Amino acid sequence: MPAKFNSQQEKNRLEELTIHILEQSKRVGADACEVAASASVGLDVQARLGQPEKLEMTRDQSLSVTLFLGESRGSASTTDLSDDALQSTLEAALAIAKVTASDPAAVLGPRDQIIQQVPNLELDHQWNIDAKKALELAIEVESFGRQADSRITNSEGGSVSSTRGVSVHGTTEGLLVSQPTSIHGMSCVLLAEDGDSRERSYAYTQSRRPDQLWSPEVVGRQAAEKTVARLNPRKCMTAEIPVLFIPETASGLLSSFVSAISGGSLYRKSSYLLDRLGTDVFPSWVSLSENPIIPGAMGSSAYDSDGLPTREQAFVTDGVLSNYVLSLYSANRLGLQSTHNAGGVRNLWFKGDKEFDTLVAEMGRGLIVTELMGQGVNLVNGDYSRGASGFWVENGEIAYPVHEVTVASNLDRMLQHDLVGAGSDIDLRRSIAAGSMLFEKMMVAGS
Repeated sequence: MPAKFNSQQEKNRLEELTIHILEQSKRVGADACEVAASASVGLDVQARLGQPEKLEMTRDQSLSVTLFLGESRGSASTTDLSDDALQSTLEAALAIAKVTASDPAAVLGPRDQIIQQVPNLELDHQWNIDAKKALELAIEVESFGRQADSRITNSEGGSVSSTRGVSVHGTTEGLLVSQPTSIHGMSCVLLAEDGDSRERSYAYTQSRRPDQLWSPEVVGRQAAEKTVARLNPRKCMTAEIPVLFIPETASGLLSSFVSAISGGSLYRKSSYLLDRLGTDVFPSWVSLSENPIIPGAMGSSAYDSDGLPTREQAFVTDGVLSNYVLSLYSANRLGLQSTHNAGGVRNLWFKGDKEFDTLVAEMGRGLIVTELMGQGVNLVNGDYSRGASGFWVENGEIAYPVHEVTVASNLDRMLQHDLVGAGSDIDLRRSIAAGSMLFEKMMVAGS
């Protein structure tokens, strides 16, 4: 159980294994070696209709090794950390490296660039909760939701989870670092009926610190409010109208943008933002930066997957694309320098200065998108078309729920030309987070 996890002991154990593998790699003839090891324990419970439904305790561990032979490399992984299994994993990685084509872009983090000292970012917080208490909380969060409105007729359950873990990263370039983490959460999924209309929705809270979780009442009532609000949806007209993305859906837009400026998309020439460094990609009032070393934040990390120290840096400055998102590998493929972003961006937040109700009022008439379906984002040309549901706005006020609509535009046009407002209601439960985003026009296809 998470309460019994000793991160220091696990760190010491994994570091010993990592050092052992690094030493063994030299004996088998590898030119270089990288090891990533992790261990975690977790508790996951669910209650439905007031009764316990699931109680799951997990204890996981894994180790992956990458061996380099000249410019070729091979990787293998295992969840069995016995001596025999580790030796077999090492031999498997070596066998793969011997038959893999050379790739000069694949290198380890250089000794003079890797992180030297890992700061304490307060990412690991114990939750003193046992299975009995967790089930009580799961029942409680569901109960608040079911009692919030008479139209709540069923439930998929209330859930409580808690996980603590530690990861170790080592290379023959002298890297040996570790990072303990925790993540705790609570959720509720409800179903509502009104006549022939049946809808489902949910709410959740998530944090590294258990004392920062929302209360069961807040989670349950929010789940009920969201579910009931979806009842009796209509289809809307087909027109080019203003569209407002709430924080949950706006974060997805930001994630697509980040993918478009990431090295993998760029060196494959599969991004609409290829060769756009130094050009306008957002309105001049928008700047985007990451801060990976915020204590306790969901996306925080002191180092990237290459072992390079993370840092606060801008990607968009006054609307202009000022940086790409590059790992050592993608930077080498592009002939550029790493931005210390192996593994992606961390704590990239976009927060405006307007209240949600203000953005709704500014729309006048349009669509609020609360849920998106499908994978209709083409990063090669920026075309965007996804199924959506949400709420119709008339005269600056929410009028009724809508469903079975499609919203379409082009990411380049949307983010650079049509973004006219951003909300202060940023959702910090994720690493890439945004407030609500208002677009002047998108094509909305309804009935």
